[in-house]
Amino acid sequence: MTIHHAYVGCDVSKHHLDFYDASTRKGWRIDNTDAAVAEAVRSFTDGKRFVILEATGIYDRCLRHGLAEAGVVFARVNPTMARRFAQACGRRAKTDALDARLLADLGHKLQPEADPPIDTERERLTALVRRRDQLVAMRATEKGRLKDLADDAVADCIAETVGFLSRQIDILERRINTMVGDGKSLADDNRILSTAPGVGPVTATTLLALMPELGKTSPKRIAALAGLAPYNHDSGMLKGQRCIAGGRRRVRKALYMAAIAAIRSCKRMNAFYNRIADRAPAKKIAIIAVARKLLTCLNAMLRDRKQYAQ
Repeated sequence: MTIHHAYVGCDVSKHHLDFYDASTRKGWRIDNTDAAVAEAVRSFTDGKRFVILEATGIYDRCLRHGLAEAGVVFARVNPTMARRFAQACGRRAKTDALDARLLADLGHKLQPEADPPIDTERERLTALVRRRDQLVAMRATEKGRLKDLADDAVADCIAETVGFLSRQIDILERRINTMVGDGKSLADDNRILSTAPGVGPVTATTLLALMPELGKTSPKRIAALAGLAPYNHDSGMLKGQRCIAGGRRRVRKALYMAAIAAIRSCKRMNAFYNRIADRAPAKKIAIIAVARKLLTCLNAMLRDRKQYAQ
């Protein structure tokens, strides 16, 4: 039986949420708080409402959790998609209320897939992994400032800062390892991922935290989500160069480093790399190809619940 959804658009900001229900043609605003969201979503529990919102970082957390607790399906769409949809519809005016209405129209026309159920354990892991990455970047910046320094006092200050950041990184890594080890699903996924060549602890936890679709979608879509899918640029008689675009930068970076390690340690990956490198104009293209192949293997491994076969 086909369910005909009534799409509800929601524009998310730091302090307010603006809704527009396409079935009733009514819009309203509420505070962006847990209590206000819980009250608002009570009218969505008929099983037909489908809420469309833009991905806005931390500001949509109250809404997502409130909808999940009420059993209301929703989809977070890329803000670029919403902006391009507005341009295609010829809509130039922009207010929070108009954006909510636009998102409801986008849901009706494009019918995006619903987001998977919220995994609170994975959300906590994501927060820890992102914080670790922030501290690693800060430490690298501080180490870079040590170059060409002539003042010992400044150098000592930077060294102390680097030491503090290193200790905080160690604390976070222990928390991440504990969380992955204690969570049954995370521990099983981590064990499977770690059997692949080039996939170390950091790469495995990065994929667990930032790529929840791994093992649950097609090879083409998982490559596109990671930004490792080559896109055509052809027009008429012109055949442009294929290149990757978009995707999750941190995931792509982790897979790129894992690909380099896999090329050095795995004969199969090394042979694949050499075949691509022999005809590619740049070696980096071959490394990207290995990263995409590695991601495809990891996706299949989690889907089939099997370890990497040498």
